Amino acid sequence: MNSNIKKYIFIIPLLINSYIGAQTINASGSGWAVSVPAITEAGNNYTGTYTSATNATILSGSLPGSFLNLLSSSGAKITMHYNPTTWNSNLHLYAKRSGGTAIINGVCVLCTATINGGNTAFIEIPQATSNILSTITFTGVLGLGNSVTYSAINVQFEISGVSVTIPAASYSAQVVFTVAAN
Repeated sequence: MNSNIKKYIFIIPLLINSYIGAQTINASGSGWAVSVPAITEAGNNYTGTYTSATNATILSGSLPGSFLNLLSSSGAKITMHYNPTTWNSNLHLYAKRSGGTAIINGVCVLCTATINGGNTAFIEIPQATSNILSTITFTGVLGLGNSVTYSAINVQFEISGVSVTIPAASYSAQVVFTVAAN
């Protein structure tokens, strides 16, 4: 009897992993480099805040039906955090979303999918934990072969804290986007 119990304990984690493991998020863009002008006169300081183009990064991906069924129409969230390469803790990163479409694929009755939040103000991107950039919500009665495809989510970045008190150097960080249950 002990061998049967061991089989079930081993199979349960495998089923859970295959059930929720297929959602994707793709980020495209060429990165963003901030050019801070030199201080040429005593008494002048940097502007302190610099903003990228509205489409510095573009997010797209898909949420499979197994993931949608697991969420029970509560939606998914796109979170973000940064990994510093060379960084100064006085610098702060922010992001804001614009645009984006979400489409439900497959048989679905009265279904809608929308991308919400992250489009009115810049949201700080933390280092150690994640912040929510936006959510993808869906309604309707899911049928067969459902999935949600999202695309054209434009992300704009902002950096603040640039000052003469921060040593002159090249600073860099990698922003990580994750899609998960809301």
